[in-house]
Amino acid sequence: MRRFIALLGLPLLLMAAGCASGGDDTADGSASPDHLDEAFHQRAAEVAGNWRPGPTWTDGYVPLQGPTVLVGDPDFTPDTEAAFRAGWFRAQVALPGARPADGVVRFPDGRLTVPLVSAEEAYRQLDQGDPPPCAGRPKEPATPPPAGPSDGPDAATGDAASFACIPLTVTRVELGAATVRTSRGEAQVPAWLFTVEEIAAPVARLAVATEAVAEPPQPTGPKSPAPEELVGAQDLVSVDGATLTYHLGVGSCDTGITPLVREQDGTVVVGGSVVRSTGVCDEMLNLEPVTVTLDAPLAARPVLDVVTGAPLRFTGR
Repeated sequence: MRRFIALLGLPLLLMAAGCASGGDDTADGSASPDHLDEAFHQRAAEVAGNWRPGPTWTDGYVPLQGPTVLVGDPDFTPDTEAAFRAGWFRAQVALPGARPADGVVRFPDGRLTVPLVSAEEAYRQLDQGDPPPCAGRPKEPATPPPAGPSDGPDAATGDAASFACIPLTVTRVELGAATVRTSRGEAQVPAWLFTVEEIAAPVARLAVATEAVAEPPQPTGPKSPAPEELVGAQDLVSVDGATLTYHLGVGSCDTGITPLVREQDGTVVVGGSVVRSTGVCDEMLNLEPVTVTLDAPLAARPVLDVVTGAPLRFTGR
């Protein structure tokens, strides 16, 4: 309607030019929001139609997040979080080398018996080595100052908030379970739970042996390329019932970032739209968190990227 009224007030020459453009683009040549929304839904329908994951998706163990999981709030400092993300650990406890008996993965729709790895093998997978030297940082943990006067020339000095550039210290290990997002929804998965001195939550390393872990299927994306202003989802940040938060891959100068979602009984397809900059900009990919609310809880439905058709992995960050 807006387009029709505008055309009535334009000279015939401009009307002809407008007809030639097809009316789907804005003045700067980019796609209009209505056109992008239509393009998203057409592409999302194609992605959903191509989704044929095979029997393992519903019968096997297909984890959709990494094998290292925090069990609770770790109460990180910047230094302990850096050490955790880098995989810097040191064991101060004996690590059993024998494989335990088979364990059970508990899904919302059933159970699956799986072989497990030993605590020693799980720790080898967890530990990524020692940190490199950190210039200007202590090499050992700070020790509490000796008791003494609170002020005056004999007062204790030092920065209690200064942390060493060192690995996290593992003081205990036991076999337990961790909550993991899988192709069959959230599951309770056998895991070795490592107690770490410097943080408040155990670090779980999933204990399922490699031979029992299935990979997500290779996606079959749409045949045509996505419009330039349509951007893909990179990962899932959180799932809370019907509320999804995910990262869009956007450019440094993109504006008008808008999440887009299409849900069906068996799948949810997500992505977003942006307004591209017409000026000079770098080519850096930025992760922009966005949130959408579904009509129904996600449950075990896969979340697919509209650009590639790939199922999104859960990162929790």
